[in-house]
Amino acid sequence: MATIGFIGVGNMGGPMAINLVKAGHQVKVFDLSAELKAKVVSQGAEGVDSPQAAVANAEFVISMLPSGPIVESLYIHQDKLLDAISDTALVIDCSTIAPENAINLFKAADAKGITTLDAPVSGGVGGATAGTLTFIVGGDDDAFARAKPILSAMGKNVFHAGGHGAGQTAKICNNMLLAIHMVGTAEALQLGVDNGLDPKVLSDIMLQSSGRNWSLELYNPYPGVMETAPASQDYAGGFQVNLMNKDLGLAMEAALKSQSTTPMGTLAKSLYSQHGRNGWGMKDFSSIQRWFDKAE
Repeated sequence: MATIGFIGVGNMGGPMAINLVKAGHQVKVFDLSAELKAKVVSQGAEGVDSPQAAVANAEFVISMLPSGPIVESLYIHQDKLLDAISDTALVIDCSTIAPENAINLFKAADAKGITTLDAPVSGGVGGATAGTLTFIVGGDDDAFARAKPILSAMGKNVFHAGGHGAGQTAKICNNMLLAIHMVGTAEALQLGVDNGLDPKVLSDIMLQSSGRNWSLELYNPYPGVMETAPASQDYAGGFQVNLMNKDLGLAMEAALKSQSTTPMGTLAKSLYSQHGRNGWGMKDFSSIQRWFDKAE
């Protein structure tokens, strides 16, 4: 079993670290929130008081952080964590960040003889808890092979997208599509309700028809249709509107750089930006359903 330093144990990182403990690994965790860290410690991880203590003697270093600037600040600029990591360790950053941030981390680490992978995830908090996440990995073949057993303890699917930064590019594309089909699902459901249909009946019909999609099947945005979905919990938990806005912003930046045409992604970004400004930023992204409700 491996010695793992894990930094960032929030809604996603916490369950991921717990699954590593359950798999028998020795896991040292650090988070700025003592409360979040305590939850993971209660499940058998070792809590430490600094990122440097988390990575001491670690064979693997895993991070799950909110943004690219924070990742670079931790590893390269402010905390200079790369100075504390052994050159035999493998750094796996699971944050969703810009490909440029992942490449900057790779270059800074490579200069010190440290190997890195960008490995953002898909599957949400439910997937993190159940250990069924999808990991989308960018980096070298050898590093990917070394990381796969560790990632498999936290997820069901592990894909090698390509070189450094490729994991982030694939994740950005996935989340743009997720936003688009969530908006479309919410729009269709509200159209049906406005014309007298029961949202549960309409959902069942579309699930057996050509409109079937992930949002409809596993994450229905209409309240009361799916008991386990955030929509039925006042849109609490899950993947916040603010985080979806961040990811859509990354998609728009990538589109500008590659001169790609993304009209649907651009519209989704506009809708989610306004939705966040309307006070829904901390709610689950499926709350975009409320955008279409005439009572709002």
